[in-house]
Parts: sequence; C-alpha cells; structure tokens
Amino acid sequence: LAVKDPTAVERANLLNMAKLSIKGLIESALSFGRTLDSDYPPLQQFFVVMEHCLKHGLKVRKSFLSYNKTIWGPLELVEKLYPEAEEIAASVRDLPGLKTPLGRARAWLRLALMQKKMADYLRCLIIQRDLLSEFYEYHALMMEEEGAVIVGLLVGLNVIDANLCVKGEDLDSQVGVIDFSVYLKSDDDIGGKERNVQIAAILDQKNYVEELNRQLNSTVSSLHARVDSLEKSNTKLIEELAIAKNNIIKLQEENHQLRSENTLILMKTQHHLEATKVDVEAELQTYKHSRQGLDEMYNEARRQLREEAQLRQDMENELVVQVSMKHEIELAMKLLEKDIHEKQDTLIGLRQQLDEVKAINVEMYQKLQVSEDAMKEKNEIISRLEDKTNQINATMKQLEQRLQQAEKAQMEAEAEDEKLKQEYVNKSESLQNEFSQKEKQLLQLETDLKIEKEWRQTLEDDLQKEKETVSHLRTETQEIVNLKKEFLKLQEKNKQLKSICEDQEAALQELASKLSESKLKIEDIKEANKALQGQVWLKDKEATHCKLCEKEFSLSKRKHHCRNCGEIFCNACSDNELPLPSSPKPVRVCDSCHAILIQRCSSNVP
Repeated sequence: LAVKDPTAVERANLLNMAKLSIKGLIESALSFGRTLDSDYPPLQQFFVVMEHCLKHGLKVRKSFLSYNKTIWGPLELVEKLYPEAEEIAASVRDLPGLKTPLGRARAWLRLALMQKKMADYLRCLIIQRDLLSEFYEYHALMMEEEGAVIVGLLVGLNVIDANLCVKGEDLDSQVGVIDFSVYLKSDDDIGGKERNVQIAAILDQKNYVEELNRQLNSTVSSLHARVDSLEKSNTKLIEELAIAKNNIIKLQEENHQLRSENTLILMKTQHHLEATKVDVEAELQTYKHSRQGLDEMYNEARRQLREEAQLRQDMENELVVQVSMKHEIELAMKLLEKDIHEKQDTLIGLRQQLDEVKAINVEMYQKLQVSEDAMKEKNEIISRLEDKTNQINATMKQLEQRLQQAEKAQMEAEAEDEKLKQEYVNKSESLQNEFSQKEKQLLQLETDLKIEKEWRQTLEDDLQKEKETVSHLRTETQEIVNLKKEFLKLQEKNKQLKSICEDQEAALQELASKLSESKLKIEDIKEANKALQGQVWLKDKEATHCKLCEKEFSLSKRKHHCRNCGEIFCNACSDNELPLPSSPKPVRVCDSCHAILIQRCSSNVP
C-alpha cells in the first residue's frame, strides 16, 4: 500500500471535523429556535475546531523568553486587508481581561461570528497567500484548498444569531478539546430527516430576507448621500446669489463714479486739444526749416559722390596698368626659371645663357625702379582717398545725428497723436459733430507727416548707397595693400635668384678650370695609349696579387683592370682619379698608361 502524507491526512480530518461542527451547530440552532449564548455546547465545540484549523501548520516564532505558536498574528492582518475589521481589532485590544494572544484570537472569532462576517474576513486572508507564508508552512490547511472549502462552509453560519458576552469570560485559560461524542449518530437522528427538510426551507427563507435587508440598506445609504449633496449644492447657490447681489450694487456705484469722471475728462481734453494745436503749428514751422538745411546737405553729398566716382575710375585704370606689370614680371620670372634649368642640364652653353641672364636682370632692375615710382604715386593717392573717406564719415555722422533728432521729434508727435486718437475713440461719441473740423486738421497733419516720412526714406536710401560706395573704396584700398605685399615678395624672390645666379657663375668658373685640367690629362692618356698599343690583357684567374703592392685580392681589395695596357691593380693602389663631364663621380686611372680602370671581381670572391 502507498504511504500517505501525514499532513494531508491531518488536513482531511480537520476538514471533516469542520463540516460536522458547522452542520451540527446550524441544525441545533434551528431546533433551539432562539439566539445562542456562549454556554451553548455546539457553539463551544465549533470555536475549538476553528482554533485547531487555524493552528495547523503555524510557524514557530521566537520571543525573548520562549517559542510561541499563536493564531493572533494572521488574524491581526485582517485589519489591514479589510477596513471594516478595524472595529473588532480595536475592541479586542481594549478588553481588560485578556492577557495572552490566544485569548485575543478567541475573542476576535466570537465577535466575527456575532457580526456574521467571519467568512468574509478569512476569505481575505486566504487570497493573500504571500502574507500568510510569513505565519504558516507551505503544507498548512490555510495555504491549501481545504482552507477555501472551510471558508465556503462558514458562509452558512450567517443564518445563526449569536449573543456572546466576551468581556467577563476567561478566554486565556480555556482548554481546547474536541468532544467527538457529540457528532456520533443515534436512532433519534435517523428519524428526523423530515424535520431537517423543513429546517432547510426555513433557512432559505431567512437568507432571502437578509439579502433583501442588505439591498435596502445600500439603497437607503445612497439616497442619504444624494440628499447631503443636494443640500450642499443648495447652500452654495444661496451664497453665490448673495455675492452676485453685492456685486451688482458695487457695479452700480462704480458706474456713477465713471460717468462723473467721464465728464471731467471731456473738459480736460478740450483744453488739451487747444494747447496741442498751437504746438503742432510750431513744430511744422521747425520741420520746414530743417528740411531746407537737409536739402543743402544732400546736394553737397551728391557733389562729393561725383568727385569720388571720378577718382575711382582713375584708380581702376591704374590698377589695370599694375596688373599688366605684374603679369610681365611673372612671365620674366618663369623665363628665368627655365633658363636656370637649362643651365643645369647643359654645361656647354652656360656662358651664353649667363650673358642673357645679365641682360634680363638689367631690364628687371629698370622695371623695378619704374614700379617703385608707381607705388609711391599710388601711396599718395591712397593717402588722399583716406582723407576723403574720413571727411565722408564725418559728414555721415552729422547727417545721422540730424536724422535721429528728426526721428525723435517725429516719434514724440506720433505718440501724442496715438494717445489723442485713443481718447477720441473711447470718449468722442457725444462730441463727433463738434470735433469734425479738428479731425480734418489732423488728417492734413498726418499727410504732411507721411510726406516727411517718404522724404526721410529717400535720404536713408541715399545714405545707404554712399555707405556702399565707401565700403567698395575700402575693399579697393585693401587690394592695393595686397598688391604691395605681393610686390615685396617678388623683390625678395628676385634677390634670391640673383644670389643663385652668382653661386652658379662661381661653380661654372670652377668647372671650367677643372675641365681644362682634365683635357690636358686626356691628351696625355691618348699619347700613352698610342705608345702601348699591341700589349696582351692578363686573365682574371692568373691575376691573384696586385702588381704594385703584391697583396692578394679580397672583398676589401677589389680588382681594377686597365683597358689599354691590361694591368690589374687593387683599389688601394689605383688612387689616380680624373673628373669627366659625362659622369657625376671621378674615374680611376692606370698609373702606367693613364687609361680608365674597370672594376672586376677576383676569382676567389663571389
């Protein structure tokens, strides 16, 4: 036979005991026919069975003196999960006779039964298994499906009405022992099936009546809430009505004050219009005088612009001449570079090219003198232009100051006009017929102001054009300065080329002296070759030692063979060297016949 889990057996036994106790309690209560007291035996047995069910699988919790296993800890959690359980927990804590946590748990169970909410409270606990795991083992009855079944059975206890006195009982020292004799069947119980059917029908009716009472209580509470909200809204409307009446009275008073102020403002505006009319006439006269002065300044500025345009044309012509000179100088420099390269390539025509370079240098010197004279003239022209630009800037500043003064006066007049217009718009409904003539005068003044604005815009455009011409002249002066810098660079390059030409002339003189010496040596070699014709060339295998020093040939001592006489020398003995124009390095020469030596590998050296 398979061995059963002892914890599962315990859970099954407790579940069966709970079923029996709940069933017996309901049947005995219905047969008893009135409210139950704390001395009722089936009720006492029910509480004992519930204690055993709640204690199953409890974890041992350490304290200062000993280890405790109490069911008050998980029951105390119901207060946090179900807000309606706060009253039970508070009343249990306030009971004077309870000293132990077990006594508080027993009192809590009794109060929950009287409230008919024991099933709801325990259902909240079973749902939160994460919190129950702190108090119960994983195999406990409250952590398994049996706990949910017991909670479902407890719903049937809502039929019972209990009236228990918790305050005077000694709940701390009670002994929880299950009396199994109560649940054994007898002959009387077998004959009472018909009575049980009647009891079940009565219980169903009682449950139906209780549910109706609950629904009626909920509707009454919602109606009370609506009545409270309507009363609050009614009071708010009454207060708002009173505030609105007060505001209407205040607005009427303000209306009377504003009307009185309006009459005073109309009187003030009449006096102010008369004063402003006199001021506007005086300002028109001043504008006319200032306009004549600005016309004269404008004519002077036009004359200066014409003169500056002529100067600009002259400068452009001079710039064209300078550019052409610059191109000629660049071409001359390119020709010089080509001549220098040709001199390095061919040594035969160096003297003729040197003469040409000297002639070109003389021409360049003359051109440099001419360009220096032109630069001096240009510097003088630039200084004149700078003086003129300074004068133009001074006149521009004066014109700008005068324009700023005119703009300020115009802005003040416009601001006063805008203020007057706003006052007219707000308060001239009753005075339109009287101020029609004055509005015509204002329109005339506005036309005059528009004309002056257009004239001012034309002046500003002319000033912008003058500024553009000045900026263009500044750019031209900068280009002239850049040309100066390029000319100085060309002078430096010319000096460098002169120094290179002088060095090349010195090198050519040295080469000419060496060539004369080499020609003499070549003539001597030719004579020696004529005398030594007909001699036999010695073989490389036979020649193992140098003819002069009689040392053996090796890597350091290479063989040098004479083309003419056939003698073989080492590189230490053949020290005679001759420079040739066709080779960059000097050539080794034979000591006997002065012929060119050929370097060969010895027979014993790879």
